[in-house]
Amino acid sequence: MDTVDGIAQYRIRGLVIWGFHEQRQCVDYLFAGARVKTGTLVAINAEKVLASERDAVLLELLNKAEYKYADGISIVRSIRRKYPSADVARIAGADLWEGIMARAGKEGTPVFLIGGRPAILEQTAERLRLKWNVNIVGLQDGYFAPAAQESLFARVRASGAAIVTVAMGSPKQEKVMRDCRASYPNALYMGVGGTYDVFTGHVKRAPLIWQRLGLEWLYRLFSQPSRLRRQLKLLRFIGYYISGRL
Repeated sequence: MDTVDGIAQYRIRGLVIWGFHEQRQCVDYLFAGARVKTGTLVAINAEKVLASERDAVLLELLNKAEYKYADGISIVRSIRRKYPSADVARIAGADLWEGIMARAGKEGTPVFLIGGRPAILEQTAERLRLKWNVNIVGLQDGYFAPAAQESLFARVRASGAAIVTVAMGSPKQEKVMRDCRASYPNALYMGVGGTYDVFTGHVKRAPLIWQRLGLEWLYRLFSQPSRLRRQLKLLRFIGYYISGRL
């Protein structure tokens, strides 16, 4: 175990994960200083760990991301098993994004939103302005052609955004963040998956009690039985956990 700026870092299946003990600590760290930190912020769960073992490009993207946090309860439990004294909490990506947006609104930090369906993206921007007075400096839905990427990156660069959040699912969002950051490194990039849909109420999250018990994954499975095949793939991670190959 290492520490950076007093925050523990843990290694699970080769990935270095920041051990924030609560969401507020993560937000405070990112906003410490004259401006928000730059780099890439990525949620880590068991599914993403397993995907990275099959996809060399994704593994490289994750390794290069500066800030990887424990989004899945399986990752938190794995850290605690491997490092018994670890003080680490699960930080749900949707909650962290809201915490970052709330602080961005308070600080006047410029934000650029990428991803999602056009109508959902517009609703997300409008709600962010109304709820936290977030300074939205640009929008781009997730349905753009590869040939339009350079134009998008130019818009991000011209906007002066300090935070860019990308809702396109993994690994697509990680690839977009990598390429956009190569063009414009002066921002914090955060992959947020389906967060815009949740924030606007189009997708319902598990009740709070399920979240606190670490059973949000089970609630999603009950709500979407089609996820069963994805969940069965996680048996390999359970094997890692039981055998201590973390």
